This record gives sequence, structure tokens and C-alpha cells, in this order.
Amino acid sequence: MPGPMSAAGREAFLAASHIAILSISQPDGRPPLASPVFYHYEPGGELTFFTNTLGRKSRKADLLAGTDALTFTVQTEEMPYKYVTIEGAVVSTGPATPGQMEKIAQRYMPAEYAQGFVQNEFAHPESAPILYTVQPKRWFSSDLSDEPA
Repeated sequence: MPGPMSAAGREAFLAASHIAILSISQPDGRPPLASPVFYHYEPGGELTFFTNTLGRKSRKADLLAGTDALTFTVQTEEMPYKYVTIEGAVVSTGPATPGQMEKIAQRYMPAEYAQGFVQNEFAHPESAPILYTVQPKRWFSSDLSDEPA
């Protein structure tokens, strides 16, 4: 029946391979920054993602350094439409390791390509990827299918 997903359904949906849209408020009155990101999540756990790839320091990293709250949204684009949004808090940050990045990248690309992606990242002389860990605090979801979620 269409409506919000169950806790197990929304966690399973978030754990599936979707590209997330990360939203972060901006302190200067500008609209929130929204950016697509690769991420990793296991039901009941925390969500991880990385930024600052190939030596590019991102505005996203600057905003993340100044906030403790953010929003993630994942969705399907085909019918029946489903989405999960979490509001969460950044609970840790630190340099991303090749293993952490590969674990995330393999959700989105074949293993060999993910390895090459990560090797290329760490071969770049100015690379300084940062891994963020987010604890989900509030959940919002919708499932327009007729199946229980």
C-alpha cells in the first residue's frame, strides 16, 4: 500500500546502490548546497561518503567543516516511485583510506574500475580525500508501490 516505508524497508532501500543527493546549509543566506555523492550504508549503521578527490578542495568540504547536520536523499526514477531522506549528524571525519574508498566505489562500478579509480586518486600528488561518517537521526520515506515496504 502506498505510503511511508517501514524501518526495515527504508534501511534496506538506503543500503541499496543509489546515488545520494547531499544537502548542506550555507551560513551566508544562500540556498543549501546540493551535491550528488557516492556513499555506503548498512542497515542499522552509519552512512559514509568521501570528498576532496583528485586534489580539488570542494565547497562541500568547507561547508561540512562548519556544520554538524546534513540531509541525504536517495530515490528511484522509475515507477513505482520510492525515496528515503535522512537528516543526520556528522560523527567523524578523517583521511579516507584506499580500502574505504574502494568499498564505496564498488557499489557504483565494477571492481576493476573501482580499484583503478582509487589508485588514480592516491597517485594524484595533491589528493587528500576525506571520509565522513554520518549517524542518521530522522527518516522520511515514501513508497508508491502496492507492496509492503
